[in-house]
Amino acid sequence: MASIDPSARVDSKATLGEGVFIGPWCQVGPEVRLGDAVRLDSMVVIEGRTQIGPRARLHHGAVVGTAPQDLKYRGGVSSVTVGADTVIREYATVNRATNDDETTVVGSHNLLMAYSHVAHNCILGDHVILANSVNLAGHIEIGDYAIIGGVTPVHQFVKIGAHTIIGGGSRVPMDVAPYVKAAGTPLKVFGLNSIGLERRGFPEETREALRRLYRIFFRTSLLRPQAIERIRAELPPLPEIQYFCDFVERSTRGIAR
Repeated sequence: MASIDPSARVDSKATLGEGVFIGPWCQVGPEVRLGDAVRLDSMVVIEGRTQIGPRARLHHGAVVGTAPQDLKYRGGVSSVTVGADTVIREYATVNRATNDDETTVVGSHNLLMAYSHVAHNCILGDHVILANSVNLAGHIEIGDYAIIGGVTPVHQFVKIGAHTIIGGGSRVPMDVAPYVKAAGTPLKVFGLNSIGLERRGFPEETREALRRLYRIFFRTSLLRPQAIERIRAELPPLPEIQYFCDFVERSTRGIAR
């Protein structure tokens, strides 16, 4: 049974799971679906066709599912999905997608720190961390376990690979390959995210292959197609190698070097 503060405004058509807690002055719209044990602390606003996964927690002032800040928006029936065990901190915002049947996706076990913003049509994987005041423009894709440091704007349509870490105060106008560290304005790559890969249990064989990949792609004068061809020819066909190559080949904004 849900626990709802008397000051909260929860539409009778909203779907509430078992053990949901809705604190003071929250607003929950009619198409909202809250999974089991979701917690809304206070003054949280959830609108639109929004689904929040089990055990997610939204802190004071978080706003999820509101209309996109997109001049192309014409009132389409779009949505937001937030996965299980995700934490959305104070005053963070997540906008729904722009057009009919499109979805903004925030995966499971993510942490969106205070004042971060996820714009329309973004797709975030699992275990992603957005530090304070990270601002994502529309249509951004972020892979699993990526970390973006505070006060960092990310340009629309940028893709950020899995297990990447981006330093705070950077500006991200182009794609960032998987498994690397990047920072600065202009944005530059500063080696593999070696500590992160080790902490997440990547075997030594895989980490050594990624070190060789890094040297070929980032430390030679080869053009992107030539570098990928050499990587595929010389390195073992590990899933991580294939993911890196596929990521680079589908990049349209260019890869930070």
